[in-house]
Amino acid sequence: MTKDWNLGEEKSKGIRKEPEFAVLVGVIHQQQSEAQAHEYLDELEFLALTAGAQSTKRFLQKVIHPDARTFIGKGKVEEIAAYIERNENINMVIFDDDLSGKQTNALEEALKVKIIDRSTLILDIFASRAQTAQAKTQVELAQMQYLLPRLRGLWTHLERQRGGIGMRGPGEKEIETDRRIVREKIALLKKKLEKIDQQNATQRKNRGEFIRVALVGYTNVGKSTLMNLLSKSDVFAEDKLFATLDTTVRKVVFDSMPFLLSDTVGFIRKLPHHLIESFKSTLDEVRESDILLHVVDIDHPQHEDQIRTVNQTLKELEASDKPTLFVFNKMDLYRTRNYDPFMDDEAKAEIEEGLRGSLKHLFGHDNIFVSAYTKENIDGLRDVIQRMVRKQYIIRYPYQAKQWV
Repeated sequence: MTKDWNLGEEKSKGIRKEPEFAVLVGVIHQQQSEAQAHEYLDELEFLALTAGAQSTKRFLQKVIHPDARTFIGKGKVEEIAAYIERNENINMVIFDDDLSGKQTNALEEALKVKIIDRSTLILDIFASRAQTAQAKTQVELAQMQYLLPRLRGLWTHLERQRGGIGMRGPGEKEIETDRRIVREKIALLKKKLEKIDQQNATQRKNRGEFIRVALVGYTNVGKSTLMNLLSKSDVFAEDKLFATLDTTVRKVVFDSMPFLLSDTVGFIRKLPHHLIESFKSTLDEVRESDILLHVVDIDHPQHEDQIRTVNQTLKELEASDKPTLFVFNKMDLYRTRNYDPFMDDEAKAEIEEGLRGSLKHLFGHDNIFVSAYTKENIDGLRDVIQRMVRKQYIIRYPYQAKQWV
């Protein structure tokens, strides 16, 4: 089967060349329960939709160890193949876990459609969202690093070198040629990123006198909408994963107190390691910030797991020890889903006070409940941010404390 990956050619923006229909595949194992597997497939479906593919069916299989050749068992492969044969519009199978090059090839041969794993899908979305030179370079670097160990048979852009007169030499095989080209490309991309990082570091240095506040959180929790409300700017916001890819920084002034507010790329479970590595320069805004606003979609059934995912990523970025405020967003949806419509305001307030206390005990930081959609408690959020910023200014400029009191 002909592959789409071609070195040296301009990559297409995502997989949205024509309407595509996909089958989703997940596994249940010792570290992942059936409920978690279903939730991960929900997220995978949202990822596929963001990339432009509509899922038509899901397949789940309990496995002790993934099959070395096809990841899932032979019987499940045959079941998926039979479904695809009955539904000719299916042109893609998306796996919720990473596949090796060998597994991808074996599955494509058996199913006769395009095989994509979770990391490839996320990288594809990032490629379609990248706008700046930095983001485009970071995505390309992550793609190259991800593909390097999976090169065998993934593309056929080079003809096999022929023997005979005039063709004798070291006998470099196609796969070795590919690996050398990819390694050289990775080295060039890293040098390009270093130059961009130097320019960005100079820009951040020029902003050094201001206290910096960074919005962080899981993808699609409402960070960009909150950014627009707090900074009164027009940052792109959309109900899709990774709507924000490039970091946006705005100067904000609360009662004559200026600070910088930045909106960063959202995190997600099973985020490809190479993507985190490539985007660490973009996430310098997080590392170099003075205050973190950890935005959480409290209406999401697995919001606690999402918090842990973000905390783990912040730990990897060495940014987990900063003053942090948890901003629990979408309270309007949470009340609609959890409260009896006839419950009085006093009972609601008592429940929310208990919830606020339990969340602080669980995650160790102060929190506030808001709704960016209805603008509920946005003024209260501004007051809390202002107090936190004032405290940081007093710490940084103790001899100018009166200015901030």
